[in-house]
Amino acid sequence: MVRNSIGGKAMKIDTIREKLEHSFFPAVPIPFDRSGKIHETAQEQYVKYMDKQPITGVAVWAHTGRGLLITREQREYIFISWRAGLSREKIIICGVGARTVKDLTEEKFIKNTLEMGIHAKDLGADAILAYPPTYYRGKEYMDKKIIDYHKKIAEIGLPIILFYLYDEAGGISYSQKVLEQLFSIENVVGIKMATLDSIVTYQDVSKLILDKFPHIKLITGEDRMFGYTIARGAAGALVGLGSACQKLQWEMMDSFFRRDYEDFVKLMLDVDKLAECTFIDPMEGYIERMLYILSLQGIIPEDAVNDPYGPGLKQQDKEEIRKILQELHLY
Repeated sequence: MVRNSIGGKAMKIDTIREKLEHSFFPAVPIPFDRSGKIHETAQEQYVKYMDKQPITGVAVWAHTGRGLLITREQREYIFISWRAGLSREKIIICGVGARTVKDLTEEKFIKNTLEMGIHAKDLGADAILAYPPTYYRGKEYMDKKIIDYHKKIAEIGLPIILFYLYDEAGGISYSQKVLEQLFSIENVVGIKMATLDSIVTYQDVSKLILDKFPHIKLITGEDRMFGYTIARGAAGALVGLGSACQKLQWEMMDSFFRRDYEDFVKLMLDVDKLAECTFIDPMEGYIERMLYILSLQGIIPEDAVNDPYGPGLKQQDKEEIRKILQELHLY
């Protein structure tokens, strides 16, 4: 890539693209106290613990971190906490987007998104994870609007990881034509795929990247298809499941990258067990379930296992999580 007056930006994009190869980014939750405030002691303990784990960095302000629900001040505190506590070689990806709420205008939707992105850049974010623009779902000229939305985010100047979350999961589907346009935006370095039960969608996007856009890094966000999606072309992972039990998940990924397929299959089955007791209906409860694992392992205190935006934690969930962790020798 030619270095010119914007060579600094190009260098940054190349560096982030390289770091996405064989990468592991937990989408980190926020520990809250019972009153709904950030549990700062637990947050400090969590950051200190995570800095010692086999991770490339973290994704903050993503869905797991309730990025579109918390305040600007809370987002800033969370970012500063991670940046101060993580080793400098670990990178921070910030979720950027805007909530789709009643009576929201398109102008306000874009304004809110760009303000969040500029805030991330000002704080020192290394890259952006662009929330899917659900505002445009079903609207006229939807495809054009999706492309324009990402081009506006690209003007912020940070490397961008697209986020494909299909409609049934609360996102918006991108056609192949749209993806080809998005992959051609200079700042776009990768795409996080989270299609839940749509294996065909994942396979189709993986093949498109392999055939036509090899410079784009496919990043799995498939907690319930984690191992399979690594084997099916992902260069790395950005998953909520990664917020706990990182060593198990990284060893699974690494075994595949090293072509130790016998070990990979064994570890994949163990990771599946972990996902199948945490990413279950109601799906929004997964955040508090992951916090519960962190408390069982002594990483955060029990009174920090709260997600004020979730459905709560059932006793049955707790019992199943304890059982699986014991079976996997993680508790």
